[in-house]
Amino acid sequence: MRTLVTGGAGFIGSHLCRRLLREGHEVICLDNLFTGTKANVEELLDDRNFEFIRHDITEPLLLEVDWIFNLACPASPIHYQFNPVKTVKTSVMGAINMLGLAKRVGARILHTSTSEVYGDPAVHPQPESYWGNVNPIGPRSCYDEGKRVAETLMFDYHRQNGVDVRVIRIFNTYGPRMAQNDGRVVSNFILQALRGEAITLYGSGSQTRSFQYVDDLLEGMLRMMRQDGFIGPVNLGNPEEFTIRELAEQVIRLTGSASTLCELPLPQDDPKLRRPDITLARVKLGWEPHVPLREGLPPTIEWFRRVLTT
Repeated sequence: MRTLVTGGAGFIGSHLCRRLLREGHEVICLDNLFTGTKANVEELLDDRNFEFIRHDITEPLLLEVDWIFNLACPASPIHYQFNPVKTVKTSVMGAINMLGLAKRVGARILHTSTSEVYGDPAVHPQPESYWGNVNPIGPRSCYDEGKRVAETLMFDYHRQNGVDVRVIRIFNTYGPRMAQNDGRVVSNFILQALRGEAITLYGSGSQTRSFQYVDDLLEGMLRMMRQDGFIGPVNLGNPEEFTIRELAEQVIRLTGSASTLCELPLPQDDPKLRRPDITLARVKLGWEPHVPLREGLPPTIEWFRRVLTT
């Protein structure tokens, strides 16, 4: 397949580009480098099946492709709150432009939505049938509501224009090549531990998250893209649930750090519970994650250790 990966120089996108190249695809990596970095794909530039294009998906694009993976959007609060209007534009106008491209060339498009469409959930764990509890005017709404509208666009283009869409909802994902400055809990804790700094918990650290290793996510994404007759949405995440405090304690133990824990005020609209119901992914895709947190954290820690020493 000739495959377009928007946001391809980001954390997940760069892993996806490598996986697609290993499977024999021609890969076009598209990124405006706001949160992605060319260093993530630098070693791929000499591959004759790889092409990098610096482009913002809020602007139209003309390409001939078979598959589109739409990952482009800042995904951490620090980045998506930096320019919230731009975040909404990326989700909404970006989806319109990518769907327009898919419609013109007859491509299949997989859109990466997020567990944040569930907001601060009143249902636990979260199945795809749950409509969510999202504050539409809060500081996180630029991302949460932008992703919800993008899902609406995917399904409307499918119903109205017959566009071949796939929609996944990604839960917390971690692994090598995460950005140092993205403000996500796994990268924050690892960097603080490696530097010997106090590890910051928001609130008491009793809020829960489910952490998925990037390799498991890639497998789910590709199974969904190859799936005929099922367009989603489908949750892709690890249903093993941890409190934020438990994550901090694991990171301290695995890094051998002397870091202590420090409690800070809980941010507005921060979800208290997050755990995917992956029944649908098991039934429709034959997929479930295989890398537990205790096995995924060590290579992630080693990645950050190398980053800090280079």
